[in-house]
Amino acid sequence: MTNAIPARTDRPTRWDERTTLTTMLDYARATAVAKCADASPDTATAAPLPGSPLMSLAGVLSHLRWVEYWWLRVVFLGEPDEAPWTEDDPDREMRLGARTPLAELIADYEEQSARHRDLVEAYDLDTTARRTGRDGNAVTLRWILLHLVEETARHNGHLDILRELADGTRGS
Repeated sequence: MTNAIPARTDRPTRWDERTTLTTMLDYARATAVAKCADASPDTATAAPLPGSPLMSLAGVLSHLRWVEYWWLRVVFLGEPDEAPWTEDDPDREMRLGARTPLAELIADYEEQSARHRDLVEAYDLDTTARRTGRDGNAVTLRWILLHLVEETARHNGHLDILRELADGTRGS
């Protein structure tokens, strides 16, 4: 197991479904890290959107870490939910992220991504999650991976905007 997210590329080494899905998720993960890289502490915690006071680089990266944990560990494997959110504070992971050094958040996200990469490799894409949704139906690992690609890519757009507004950095 490696601790770093693989080099950022959206081109799979093979064109089978699993490799394509996991390559796209790794690409989205690496993009999130790249958008946060080298941000100053002030930039990492800046929340420049008046209507979204929890949206900071650090808050979004923490959210991505915990969303991936939720879907793979809690929903897919059926493990107990040890995420920081509560009924009284459903966005607590964003608040905690803003109080955590960005380098620590990145290292944690990359370490967890490596563990999840290994976990995904051990299961067939058609494996059904152990927990069901509110509708009583369970999703497959395939659906979870597609959802994580979508969720991470969507939040990468937020990271783009947050970084540019906070310190003018564009691209990545």
